[in-house]
Amino acid sequence: MDGIDYVTDARGRKKAVQIDLRKHGDLWEDFHDAMVVHSRKNEPRVSLETVMERHRKRAGAGRARRTRKVRK
Repeated sequence: MDGIDYVTDARGRKKAVQIDLRKHGDLWEDFHDAMVVHSRKNEPRVSLETVMERHRKRAGAGRARRTRKVRK
């Protein structure tokens, strides 16, 4: 495949790959995304509802801490 080269050991076994990102950048992004998903498959899950609730609490707390100077 044009833009993809394999690095081999002394016996000719493929050990690594070099990808021309100008030609195959989108393919690399897809591959990388899949690897990230795979690496996180055993992490604990958090429901969207829980994430949204945490976000609302943090956003509300941030607003409450801000103070405005009142001009006289």
